[in-house]
Amino acid sequence: MIEFNRADNKMVLKLVYYGPALSGKTTNLLQLHELLRREGRGDLMVLDTRDDRTIYFDLLPFFLTAPSGLRIKIKVYTVPGQVRHDATRKAVLQRADGVAFIADSQLSETGNNVASFENLERNLALVGLDIATIPLVIQFNKRDLPGVVSEADIERVWRPTGIPIHLAAALNGEGVLETFSALADRTYTQLDEKWGLAAEHGLAREDFLRQLVVPG
Repeated sequence: MIEFNRADNKMVLKLVYYGPALSGKTTNLLQLHELLRREGRGDLMVLDTRDDRTIYFDLLPFFLTAPSGLRIKIKVYTVPGQVRHDATRKAVLQRADGVAFIADSQLSETGNNVASFENLERNLALVGLDIATIPLVIQFNKRDLPGVVSEADIERVWRPTGIPIHLAAALNGEGVLETFSALADRTYTQLDEKWGLAAEHGLAREDFLRQLVVPG
């Protein structure tokens, strides 16, 4: 639910990394923070819980500016995956504009992935968002570990959802930018449809993505 202040010509977007505990949500954001352009990113903020971490940072603290003068600020959050922190997950999902679901590729975590995805769908509904319409991507992380689910099985189970899927080894930085870029791209589509980023503000999709997803 995009925050748009017409008087100030300012827009704030909120992207959330969701998934089971220890699937690599924090690792994705730590790597993303290092990989993205240094002049654009903000400080990395960490809020520790007993068993997991919720972290967030302002990706563009000084705003991405469209040719029309519209300023766009993007905040990226993770949520704690532990079951006991469900209230925190719901709070972080409030007014989310896009979600990256980070699944753990290990076969032993298959059940946790399914339970966490069902939890995401339920919590989105509780905060007034629809999983069918919110920009959403899935990343299968930890592809560098032994005993992972096969790509064929990932395709068979998850491709029918129509949600873009990315494979990653976030600890090595693999697939991190690709996942974020896919989420940003899907978010742009909704922004453009609702607020006319290209037609009214002169901000084309490729320019939006180029200003966001540029290695530092």
